[in-house]
Amino acid sequence: QVQLVQSGGGSVQAGGSLRLSCVASGYTFYRYCMSWFRQAPGKEREGVAAIHSTDNTKYADSVKGRFTISKDNAKNTLYLEMNNLKPEDTAMYYCAADFQWSRCSAYVDLDYAGQGTQVTVHS
Repeated sequence: QVQLVQSGGGSVQAGGSLRLSCVASGYTFYRYCMSWFRQAPGKEREGVAAIHSTDNTKYADSVKGRFTISKDNAKNTLYLEMNNLKPEDTAMYYCAADFQWSRCSAYVDLDYAGQGTQVTVHS
C-alpha cells in the first residue's frame, strides 16, 4: 500500500522559513519523480516544485530562489525548504509521486499524493 505521509508546515511571519517533509512507502521511491503542489481556498492548484529521479529540478517562477526541493533516497523522504516566505505562499501543500516526469512536472494526473499540510504566512 502506497503512503505519502507529510509533516512540517505551520504558521510563520513573512520572511520566515519552514521545511516540509514527505515520507514515502509502498513503492520504489528513487525511481519516481516527486513534486510539491499547493492549493489555497478558492484558487486553483499551483505546482511548486518537482524533482526527477535523476535529481533534475523544476520550480514555479513564484518560488524560484526561495524554495528548494530535495530528496533523500536512503530515507524515502522528500523535502521542501521554504525561505523568505510571503503571505501569498499561504496554502495547503501536498507532496506527490509519479513515474512519469511529464505528469509529475505538470502536477496533474499524479499517481500518488500526500494528505496535505497547511502553511500560513502572516504579514
